[in-house]
Formats: sequence, C-alpha cells, structure tokens
Amino acid sequence: MKRNTLTKEKRLISNRQFKDILVSGRCLRGDLLTVYTAKNKCGYPRLGISVSKSQGNAVTRNHLKRLVREVFRQNQKQIPGDYDYLILIKKKIKNPTFEQIKNSFMTLATSIRKTCKEN
Repeated sequence: MKRNTLTKEKRLISNRQFKDILVSGRCLRGDLLTVYTAKNKCGYPRLGISVSKSQGNAVTRNHLKRLVREVFRQNQKQIPGDYDYLILIKKKIKNPTFEQIKNSFMTLATSIRKTCKEN
C-alpha cells in the first residue's frame, strides 16, 4: 500500500536552498502566510517551511510545520509543479486551525497560478 506522505525529495531543507529562493524568488503575502516561489529543474514542487520563534516553543512551531506540510501535500496538484515554494509563518497566530491555514494557502495558490502563467 502506497504511503500518502510528502517525501524528502519534495522538501527544501538546506539553508542554501532557502537563501536562493529568498534572493531570486517572487513573494506573495497572505493573511497568515508568506510564500516565495522560484523555478526549479526537478519537474515537481518542493516545499520549505520557516516558522518564527515568536510563534512559540518548538512543539508549537513543529505543529505549525506539520499543518502546512499537510495542506501542501493535499493541494500540490493545484499549483504549478516546476517551482520551489518557501512558506514563512511570521505573524503571531493564536492556535491556527487546519482550515485557516488551508484557506490562506488556497488564496495564495490562486495568485501563484496567475503569477506563474505570466512567466
């Protein structure tokens, strides 16, 4: 049975990858999330997540990362596949729900599709 996960090859993990996207990528800001996008050569979308320490302790930050990864995993077919996505959560959010993050991401996904079509 196939596991329904976001594999390691679809994640951005190194500091260099994050910096490259921040320097060369386009920025889209939403109410809860900020998304930087940059073209990649992989042919599939890759995700990086950064959560500010102002969000809380490590448990809270990891919980937010899990929520964002799950939203991305469920909706990755609705965004262009040959881009890297760096999602920043800086704004202090009091106990965000899965639905709040999903709505914010889907709003940004619409903008992402429009932006990528222009390139």
